[in-house]
Amino acid sequence: MGRCPVCGNRMSVTRLHCDSCDSALEGCFDTCRFCQLSQEQQVFVEVFLKGRGNIKEVERELGISYPTVRSRLDSILEALGYQADPAEDCSRQRNDVLGALDRGELTADGAAKLLKRM
Repeated sequence: MGRCPVCGNRMSVTRLHCDSCDSALEGCFDTCRFCQLSQEQQVFVEVFLKGRGNIKEVERELGISYPTVRSRLDSILEALGYQADPAEDCSRQRNDVLGALDRGELTADGAAKLLKRM
């Protein structure tokens, strides 16, 4: 709902309606920041929350790789108005890969490939 299907700009809510008493309120209302995410981003957030932030669960459910999960997460954070610090992000990614290796979720070769991409 957040983006205009014609021009791609942000849409706003101009009318609220109560189904129970048929009251209506008109004006210009902001939507929540999550409502402004694309449909694909909203699905990702739902899967991420359902999996309690477990990236391995997100990978499994969406059928995407670890770097893709990280990339989508970063794009959602940016869409919500947060800026990632590149140095902090790289350090966090390395720690995530090493943690996954330690937990047996990645092989040494898989971890090495991911670390080389950073």
